[in-house]
Amino acid sequence: MSRRIRIDPVTRLEGAGRIQIHLDASGRVARARFQVVDFKGFETFCRGRAAEEMPALTQKICGVCPTAHHLASVRALDRVFAVEPPPAARRIRDLAYHGFLLEDHLLHFLVLAGPDFLSKAGERGLTGALKGPAGPVVRRLLRVRERVRGLAVLTSGSALYPVFGVPGGVTRPVGKGDLLRIRKVSEEAVEGAQEALALFRDRVLPHPLFAEMLDADRLAPRTHYMGLVDGDGRLSVTGGDVRVVGPEGDVHLQFDAEAYPEHLEERAVSWSYMKPVYLRALGWHGYTDGPRSGVYRVGPLARLNASDGPVTPLAGAEAERMFARLGGRPAHQTMAYHWARLIEALFAAERMKELAESKDLIDPCVRAFPVRPGGEGTGVCEAPRGTLFHRYRVNDEGVLEDVDLVVATQHNAAAVCMAVEAEARAAVGNRGEMTEEDANRVEAAFRAYDPCLACAAHAVEGEGSASDGVRVCRAGEGMASKD
Repeated sequence: MSRRIRIDPVTRLEGAGRIQIHLDASGRVARARFQVVDFKGFETFCRGRAAEEMPALTQKICGVCPTAHHLASVRALDRVFAVEPPPAARRIRDLAYHGFLLEDHLLHFLVLAGPDFLSKAGERGLTGALKGPAGPVVRRLLRVRERVRGLAVLTSGSALYPVFGVPGGVTRPVGKGDLLRIRKVSEEAVEGAQEALALFRDRVLPHPLFAEMLDADRLAPRTHYMGLVDGDGRLSVTGGDVRVVGPEGDVHLQFDAEAYPEHLEERAVSWSYMKPVYLRALGWHGYTDGPRSGVYRVGPLARLNASDGPVTPLAGAEAERMFARLGGRPAHQTMAYHWARLIEALFAAERMKELAESKDLIDPCVRAFPVRPGGEGTGVCEAPRGTLFHRYRVNDEGVLEDVDLVVATQHNAAAVCMAVEAEARAAVGNRGEMTEEDANRVEAAFRAYDPCLACAAHAVEGEGSASDGVRVCRAGEGMASKD
């Protein structure tokens, strides 16, 4: 008789989720799935609203990546209303966004994933990391993150939810008096990102659990990778073309964001409110890897794999170091997402410093006005967790007729399931049971992707009911991780 083990709730991530592990009659793992159990439905209730509400509305989807939704939304409205923001507005948007990317990556490393490898023995979470040998460095980096987040008040109008983005630009310019603070914090950000990478190399990379998981073939699926690139093919997070590379690094696709419905397909499943996405030309062949599989990955490692590298010198050098350690580009090791995330944090800090020196950053001309009343448009940016698309259709009264949101964790949904299944098989073996330590190893596998579940919960009820075929784990069938 088959049994199930449920890890519920999963911990240290944004949103509510669980892992359902199915065992066969011999006690081995037959299948494991990562389930999103909350229903949101943003796409549905946004229809009929004024289009200009969207930058303020959609950022409430998620408590950790509101700036990503805000930027993708205003970029979509730029296209809907056929308006090009002035140079100063683009610089201010970029400055705010790179600051957000840096502090979000530090949040994940210090609070969500890092404690798996930085904590004092017997303790987990941020408290364990603060009590561990790396505690002083963790505290310093948390202060750097706090100062970078404080810049959001100057650039985006709020330390929590940005309020600056409007179709055709931003609501106000950066004042001359703010430049000194922006430049000072940007320099601190570069130093902090370098210190975070040093902490990773000194403490995390040699950690026995991390080293074992990094080099494990089970956690190195040979998938496709997707990310934004600029006109020179280099890493971009605030716009550009969408590039997809194959498992060997060859360019499989490159297209403007407007064309994403031609290349990407959502797939409803009966056991989760999250819709996995796959490459339409290759089709859905299940949770498999390889050049013929439509499964692809997004996020920090995928972006480095898909691009020709960061455009900044320090991050570029660190990326080369990472690829040399991992055996070349593209790197398939799931746990390398942590390394790539900190490389991106350094890239973001370097870009902040460059933007703070830009001559047109304080130009008072920060908005151009729409030239048409409505239309269709797609906005794209690289959220910390991966490529984010907002697509709107707006009528001549400025009212939304259709909304499509394809978010980072949807792109990674299949890969997350593959990771937890692989690690569950390794942890359970043929014992038919899972210890708390085993459960935390399984969770460590999905944390590499930094999934955001509130963003990803867009299936319409009835298309993806999280309760279908699921029963509560009974005593003797396994245990949940409750750290």
